[in-house]
Amino acid sequence: MDDLAEPLGDIHPLFHGAPSSTEFKKLRKRLVRETREAIEHYGMIERGARWLVCLSGGKDSYTLLAVLHELKWRGLLPVDLLACNLDQGQPNFPATVLPEFLARMGVPHRIEYQDTYSIVMDKIGAGKTMCSLCSRLRRGNLYRIAREEGCSAVVLGHHRDDILETFFMNLFHGGRLATMPPKLLNEDGDLFVYRPLAFSAEVDCEKFARALNYPIIPCDLCGSQEGLQRQQVKQLLDGWEARNPGRRQVMFRALMNARPSHLLDPSLFDFAGLMRGAAPESGAVSENPLHFGAPL
Repeated sequence: MDDLAEPLGDIHPLFHGAPSSTEFKKLRKRLVRETREAIEHYGMIERGARWLVCLSGGKDSYTLLAVLHELKWRGLLPVDLLACNLDQGQPNFPATVLPEFLARMGVPHRIEYQDTYSIVMDKIGAGKTMCSLCSRLRRGNLYRIAREEGCSAVVLGHHRDDILETFFMNLFHGGRLATMPPKLLNEDGDLFVYRPLAFSAEVDCEKFARALNYPIIPCDLCGSQEGLQRQQVKQLLDGWEARNPGRRQVMFRALMNARPSHLLDPSLFDFAGLMRGAAPESGAVSENPLHFGAPL
C-alpha cells in the first residue's frame, strides 16, 4: 500500500491554509515522495535520532521543515526535529520573523545570535565574495549547536538545483568533479550533514513555500550576491533548461550514474592494471552506442 495515498489534510499548523487545488496537492505529494526517496536511498535515518533542521527563512528551508514534519506525522521519519535559525548579524535582518513564526506553528526551535557578519566584513575586502567565509563560520556554529542539543545530524535545505550548480562551479572554477553530497560525515566524525531535498527542484520549493504564504526572508541581505560565479552558472543552467526542458533532471541523473572507467582518474579506476583478455574490472563498462566519445 502506498504510504502517501492518504488524503492530505491540515495535519500540522505548518499546513494551515494550504490550497485545496489538485495542482498543489500533486506538488505537495511529489515533494514528500522525493524527500522520502532521498532519505531512504542515502540511508539517513537512525531511529530515535535528533535532527537539527537549519532554517534560514528562505523558500527551501521552509519547504524542508514542512515536508519533514509531514513524513514524521505519517510515521515515516522516526526522529525528533529541532528547528534552528542562526542570526549572523546581517544588516536589516528581520530578527523577529522566524522566532514568531516557529512559536506560532508550535515547532520546537532554537534561535542563536552570532555576529559572524562583522568577522566576514573585517576579513574580506570591499567588493569581494563573502559567501565562502560566511558559510564556514555558519557551519561551525551549527555543528556546535547540534552537539549542545544532542543532535546527530545537521539537516540543510539544499535542493537538486543547488547540487547541480555546485557541480558546475567545481567543474568550471575548481578543476574537479564534485558537488554537495546528500549525506556527509563532518571532519570530526561525530555529526552527519543531510540534504533531504536532494531530489527536489527549486521551482517546486518556491511554489510550495509561496502557496503556504511562509514569511520568506531574502538571501541577499549582505549585498554580496550580484555577479557571483554561482549566479552565472544558474543563468547558464536556466538557458539550457529553457531551450531543452528536462535538461536539469538529465544532468542530475548523470551525477547518480558515474562511470569511473570512462573518466581519467587513476585513483578511481586501475587503468595501468587493465590487461587484454582479462575479465573486466569492477566499475568498467564496455563501449556502446550510447557512449558519446570523440570519433576515432
